[in-house]
Amino acid sequence: MTTALLIIDVQAALCSGAEAAFEIDDVIARINGLHAAAHAAKAPVVVVQHEEDAGPLRFASDGWQLAPALQTAPEDVRVRKRTPNSFHETELHRALQERAVSRLVICGLQTDYCVDTTVRQALALGYDVALASDAHSTIDNGILSAAQIVAHHNQTLRWMTSFGRCISVSPAREIRFDA
Repeated sequence: MTTALLIIDVQAALCSGAEAAFEIDDVIARINGLHAAAHAAKAPVVVVQHEEDAGPLRFASDGWQLAPALQTAPEDVRVRKRTPNSFHETELHRALQERAVSRLVICGLQTDYCVDTTVRQALALGYDVALASDAHSTIDNGILSAAQIVAHHNQTLRWMTSFGRCISVSPAREIRFDA
């Protein structure tokens, strides 16, 4: 089984200022730990960036760039997307198939949009998923706090069995790339 790390939307506009995701410095530190573990295991790493026609995530704008604290490597695969689904009209699925990936470790932003949608689509496409429970985040939504949203998604997604694929939800420090 080949495992890949999928880092979703850890971009400058979502990691600083008024729109900074909850506990973003700690989340990025854990993502960097996953990145180091993936590279040590020679596992593929895919970095996804969201883009829009205007606003802070406009392609090539300062906000669209990866967060300065995020560690990446030249060999990491880069994927651009325009919807919450990292697979929709992107090269992600093909890139993973070319590398014979069957399991994804997923982390990044925003929990309730791109992380949730991508986890569900990964399962639907037949990938096993390990969601790093403490390496994804979002912002308050006016009803729930970001911490509540993260906890809710960790709990909800751990029981997602209808696709017939394996999903595990555990802290980043417990995730292995050789399993």
